Amino acid sequence: MTDRPESDDERERLLLDAMLGKLTTYLRMCGYDAAYALDDGPDPGDDALLERAREENRTLVTRDERLARRAPDGVLVTTRAITDQLREFSSAGYAVELRGGPVRCSTCNGQVERVGTDEPVPEYAPDPGEQPLWRCLDCGQVYWKGSHWDDVAKRIDAKENERDGDEQQRDGGDETR
Repeated sequence: MTDRPESDDERERLLLDAMLGKLTTYLRMCGYDAAYALDDGPDPGDDALLERAREENRTLVTRDERLARRAPDGVLVTTRAITDQLREFSSAGYAVELRGGPVRCSTCNGQVERVGTDEPVPEYAPDPGEQPLWRCLDCGQVYWKGSHWDDVAKRIDAKENERDGDEQQRDGGDETR
């Protein structure tokens, strides 16, 4: 297993295929610069994905076994459930964890910055004086650590807990035996 960079500035740039939309969102929330095959329209096809990954110096993450074999350093994710996909991605040597706050926009992949306490925000957002907010520099989406953030954190934790449980079962179960 290759050790992958963990700081936001050093994390690998990724390109996820059309079958991994939800994983794209989660990885963006984990701070990855994660481009998605459908960000710019219909599925461009395998050759175009490979070319884009090469041109943009991105690691291709895919559910397509043949495509993964064609991509240098491609990451194959074979499962459909998001918790399982997170586990597979983590098992490939990548950090899967939320940071102190958003770094990338989960919608458009743009960078986000902290909103000042005196800056105007949409009506749906909490008061920035009461709770930290972040705004995407590209699309303007406003983020805060609310119930969605908590749900994602639980799924990421479930990925770790399930993996720990799987390892414990392989090792003979309960350590108190």
